Amino acid sequence: MFVLELTYTSPIERVDELLDAHVAWLDAEYESGVFIASGRKNPRDGGVILAVGDDRAEIERITASDPFVTGGVCAYRITEFIATKTAPALAPYRRQLPG
Repeated sequence: MFVLELTYTSPIERVDELLDAHVAWLDAEYESGVFIASGRKNPRDGGVILAVGDDRAEIERITASDPFVTGGVCAYRITEFIATKTAPALAPYRRQLPG
């Protein structure tokens, strides 16, 4: 799993200009099964996305296609982790630690 932390690098007015395109991009990734949760940070200086996948390079490719990135209004911090314990609804995403 991956925690994708967005930090805005432009004024919020510029972010809002790209919001509809960003939401459409989110919807496509939810449809593909990669994203499982997302939302704004509070205070509103970015957002957080929980993503599933085994390939960090693919996650990096996906985040690079975010209209917020292509529009130059945010930067991503990608943290990969192994979900060894989850709520029951997230059980399909649990993994065993290697070794």
